[in-house]
Amino acid sequence: MRRAALILKPLVPAAVLVVVVAHVGTVPFLDGFRATTQSSAALAGVFAALVLTALSTVCAARRWQVVSRELGASIRLKDAVVAYYRSQILNVTLPLGVAGDVHRGLVHGRDTDDTARGLRTVAWERFAGQAVCVVVAAGVLVAVPSPLRSALGAVLVVGAAVVCAVLVTAAAVVAVLPGSWRGVLAGDVRRVLHRPSPTVQLVGLSVLAFCGHVAVFLVAVRIAAPQVAATDALPAALLVLLAASVPMSLAGWGPREGVAAWAFAAGGLGASQGVEVSVVYGLLALVATAPGIAVLLSDARGRIRPGPSPMTGAVR
Repeated sequence: MRRAALILKPLVPAAVLVVVVAHVGTVPFLDGFRATTQSSAALAGVFAALVLTALSTVCAARRWQVVSRELGASIRLKDAVVAYYRSQILNVTLPLGVAGDVHRGLVHGRDTDDTARGLRTVAWERFAGQAVCVVVAAGVLVAVPSPLRSALGAVLVVGAAVVCAVLVTAAAVVAVLPGSWRGVLAGDVRRVLHRPSPTVQLVGLSVLAFCGHVAVFLVAVRIAAPQVAATDALPAALLVLLAASVPMSLAGWGPREGVAAWAFAAGGLGASQGVEVSVVYGLLALVATAPGIAVLLSDARGRIRPGPSPMTGAVR
């Protein structure tokens, strides 16, 4: 059953891409690649994406540091930032979009001699970030006038269904866990939220990190569709970024393009325009997380660096 799920998961984003291509064709994809490489605003956009992503990464790494500290697995901010960049480049280049987070948790667990706790720190950190993003996005969609308001009811229904599905799944998983594990998870929640300070930090850092990603999306709008006002694209941007955070994609591609086509069309901006912007955003995200490649190369050099020669060691 688990193997079948692993096989089916990549098929879902692939199917979404097929549907999007069938609806809008391949031209928006090609235009997105072309705009990122040939547009006069592309270079400034790439620089902006690097800076904004760096700020978001520091906020997210600090959020992870807060969770880790409360769970007794402290990590230095510098190490957290390095690990976060590594996880991001893995997330945007490997299927499903969570390989980097799993790796980050495993490495942190190895370094703290507690693999389970290392994985839990990452899971709680990502959950806290996603929960705040959903609340912020819902608040903005309700507050900001937009044609998407007409579709807000459907969005809320789908969102509520997803939340219910997650809660039911979580409840089922917890129900079959041994009592000791249920106690561990409950203890994690108490330890992270037992004081106002960590809670406030988690919320604030999550908002800042999310705003950074939204800003990168608006940079993509500026590159691919300069005629579209940022205020008009903002509601669609929020929905697209929520879809992009779902751990079911092909290196970030799939649900993002599907929701972008739908959201831009519902907002009166055109499905093709939404796909083009989404492609530009995907390429900007890839470039902005490129510092993670340097981390991976450094890791590789550390693993293959030869030790002292036996002959050299024998000489006195």
